[in-house]
Amino acid sequence: MSDTARIARQIFKANREGLAFEPLADKDRPATLEHAYDIQDEVHRLFADEAGAGPIGGHKIALTSKAMQDLCGLDQPAYGQMAGTAIHRSPYTARITDTRHLGLEFELAAEMKTDVPASGAPYDRNNIRPYVRALMPAFELTDDRNADYTSVLKADWIITDRCWCAGAVLGDPVTDWQDIDLVSAPVELEWNGEIVDRGVAGASMDHPLNGLAWVANHLIGRGRTLSAGDIVITGSALLTRFPEAGDTVTYRIAGLGETTVRVVD
Repeated sequence: MSDTARIARQIFKANREGLAFEPLADKDRPATLEHAYDIQDEVHRLFADEAGAGPIGGHKIALTSKAMQDLCGLDQPAYGQMAGTAIHRSPYTARITDTRHLGLEFELAAEMKTDVPASGAPYDRNNIRPYVRALMPAFELTDDRNADYTSVLKADWIITDRCWCAGAVLGDPVTDWQDIDLVSAPVELEWNGEIVDRGVAGASMDHPLNGLAWVANHLIGRGRTLSAGDIVITGSALLTRFPEAGDTVTYRIAGLGETTVRVVD
């Protein structure tokens, strides 16, 4: 068994058994980011083939802030994949026992209209726009498996473990989005009927489509592309929160509607 396959199976097994997050042992740490992403690919293959997760249907960007990149020893964001079966429509009921430590992040999601050709790279927030069919508010469901944030975190630990992505909950797609100011569009978070946080959609990477373009370029660099129908969540505009059973949470983006998740045992 190759190192890639062995490390991926170790991560897959820990997730399936609901074990607390443990850093990779020094002997298992990938020497390069490319190897870390190779391991992530193999972890997804195991979930698809042995856990019924099915093919990839979505993509995420993680570690979008300089503070988080510095914490993890990285000079760029990180990429994660989502199985199509882990992408849900609002309103959605999340069972807290399906994860070791459920978190919510508050994002803008894009649905691709057409395949994104490699010949157009590098992409930026302007030349990626024609490939977007719809935008919508989204939760990212995360599972850090009770990682210890007081210790040093390493990017390769997170990347190999699917960037801790447990799925997404999407609001209704909005196709008439082109005139919305995606930098300053207000966002708000309602928690059990009370507004607990506000911000703007551009808080992630200065513009949500910057995150989308980064994902497109990352995939092209690995010999892949975004495809028509793919979902991309573009980074959280607000701080991550960790719900408890009984919570009902709604996230809104002005002009794009809302998404709701209810958390149960």
